Amino acid sequence: MSNYNLQKTIPALERSLAFFRPHHLELRSRMIKVFASIIVSTIVAYMFSEQIAKVCISPLIAASPLVNKLVYTNLPEAFISYIKLALLVGIFTSFPVALYQMWVFVSPGLRKEEKKLAVIIVFWATILFAGGGTFAFIAVLPKMLVYLMSYANEGLEPLPKLGLYLTFVARTVLTFGISFQIPFLMVMAGRANLVKAAYFKKKRMYFYIAILVLSFLLTAGDFMATALLAIPLFFLYEIGIFLSALFSKKETPQEQI
Repeated sequence: MSNYNLQKTIPALERSLAFFRPHHLELRSRMIKVFASIIVSTIVAYMFSEQIAKVCISPLIAASPLVNKLVYTNLPEAFISYIKLALLVGIFTSFPVALYQMWVFVSPGLRKEEKKLAVIIVFWATILFAGGGTFAFIAVLPKMLVYLMSYANEGLEPLPKLGLYLTFVARTVLTFGISFQIPFLMVMAGRANLVKAAYFKKKRMYFYIAILVLSFLLTAGDFMATALLAIPLFFLYEIGIFLSALFSKKETPQEQI
């Protein structure tokens, strides 16, 4: 009996593998193109890594008159820091390519309405991420640095390290970029009928507390940065409630039963 079942199972597995193999090969091709884009973008970014680093350092220089340069205490630190910075810029600039490759891979299996929704999702997710990162670098980071550098004086000389500072900038920008996805996630939960807009309204206070705690943790306990992150997130949460109610799928009579 077991041999009979085995003889029936093996051909079924072979047919399944034969069915998924073209999709597997296409997915591998798409992933190779994405990684190639990241590598090329990283190489180009590394060629301008010094100029990019100066742009990142400029808010720190402007935050305190006691800081006019950064230091590195480990010989490979500057090189590794530039590599990390170039890789981060490469990933950011390759994001449209990754979205396009993902779209080409999944679009043949989507209906017309789903394709329109997917385009809207990708567009607003990208806009929110870019907007959050830009807001962090232009509005939040300078204020954070002014506050943090206010402890420096003639008796307490700040000597910020290049690698740690660039990591701090990247973490701040990424934190705000990801956090600004809140309305997008709320709308998607509503579209999938996982959570209703009324639930977000009812549990508003709990979500506000969660936003405060999350902001405090993401900004490493900096109260100024916590406020600068939490206040926009409160605003975005309210926008998410409105959009979730606006774009949620209406239940059909059969679904309501």
